[in-house]
Amino acid sequence: MMDSQTAELIEKDRNHVWHHLSQHSVLKSQDPMIMVKGEGSRIWDAKGNSYLDASSGGVWCVNVGYGRTEIADAVREQIVKLNFFASTAGNQPSAEFAEKLLEKMPGMSRVYYASSGSEANEKAFKIVRQISQQKYGGKKNKILYRERDYHGTTIATLSATGQEERRLHYGPFVPGFVEFPHCCEYRSQFGEVKDYGILAAKELEKVILREGPDTVGAVVFETITAGGGVITPPEGYWPAVMDICKKYNVLVHMDEVVCGMGRTGKWFGYQHYGIKPDIVTLAKGVASSYAAISCVVTTEALFDEFLADGSDREAYFRDVSTYAGCTAGPAAALANLAILEREGLVTNSAVMGDYLFEQLQVLQQKHAIIGDVRGKGLLLGLELVSDRESKTPVAEAVAIKVAAMCMQKGLIIGRTNRSFKYLNNTLCLCPVLTINHQEADFIIETLDSVFSEITV
Repeated sequence: MMDSQTAELIEKDRNHVWHHLSQHSVLKSQDPMIMVKGEGSRIWDAKGNSYLDASSGGVWCVNVGYGRTEIADAVREQIVKLNFFASTAGNQPSAEFAEKLLEKMPGMSRVYYASSGSEANEKAFKIVRQISQQKYGGKKNKILYRERDYHGTTIATLSATGQEERRLHYGPFVPGFVEFPHCCEYRSQFGEVKDYGILAAKELEKVILREGPDTVGAVVFETITAGGGVITPPEGYWPAVMDICKKYNVLVHMDEVVCGMGRTGKWFGYQHYGIKPDIVTLAKGVASSYAAISCVVTTEALFDEFLADGSDREAYFRDVSTYAGCTAGPAAALANLAILEREGLVTNSAVMGDYLFEQLQVLQQKHAIIGDVRGKGLLLGLELVSDRESKTPVAEAVAIKVAAMCMQKGLIIGRTNRSFKYLNNTLCLCPVLTINHQEADFIIETLDSVFSEITV
């Protein structure tokens, strides 16, 4: 039986808080989940239940784990000294973090601060649109986005999101955003082919040619599609995409909100594939969500597009973000980066990611419900099917049930959540980057137990 203080807290939440992505009618008959403590890779709810968090905070962001006092101390020290000044001026932690971040990103040279991943992507879109106006007379303004990728929750970023259920009810959308086909080889549009990556890249070229190359300013990608099914790019895809974008003078915008800061076993996901981006957007793991911060990182060439005589009232980037001036974000990011370096967590992500991937493949051989195992580093997905030969996806209710059964056994995992009409069938593993073999084995053992019990 819960104590009166916990019961009171639950009622306050039930009566006053509007939860994200939740149907509140069910909370009339069941208690809302309230998290109260985190330490390392574990989290506790208000009723005292402990869970291994293989979702890094539910939305892929607590990269260095919970309870990092050094980050909290760094934030406190900074905000007592200076908590805020509008980002028309600089401050010490933002300058220091920008320098250290760019050391990890050869070829990139400027950092523009914001507060969230959605906001960072909005800024990137505005950069493309302003260049269109200043350099191309407004014509090269279209931004292409890939089916199944997700770029944010605002109207503009939903306009660039290739997930139909995420977009449901929120139109009409911003004009000038155009979708091109996905690159999920498991769900090949071309049947069984040897050169799937090249063929998928050519689908992008077809859309550029259809729209007119002189109208397309940029293409935005998730390096590895995350919430859309943990889709790793097929062999040959990225070199072909880069050639296409160069051929038609199209800017390459890599959305690394999930993949960045060590998640995939390198500092940034795009670094696995030899991609040379013009824009990279970051959030989530930048400060492991100890403070709100996001970044738009660009090349010097792109930055130079906004240089002009000081008397020009329109040539500079005329955007603003109030909370980009909060010093807590870059202070937390500096401490977070120091932990990633000191503890070798990018390497650990690669090593433990390989281990988990191998163990998931063993589960795949054992359980027919697992149709495909995908991912890189500590960003992993299991696509569930009711029939392997036809690749028929399980109903969303099955994926929900698997996640619920895992939670009952003390493991929190993610899943594609009301993103598609028919393909909400991928389980997502995104544990903190400190994960060890014992914790990885617990994930595998729990999944094994659940798959042994569930019926499709």
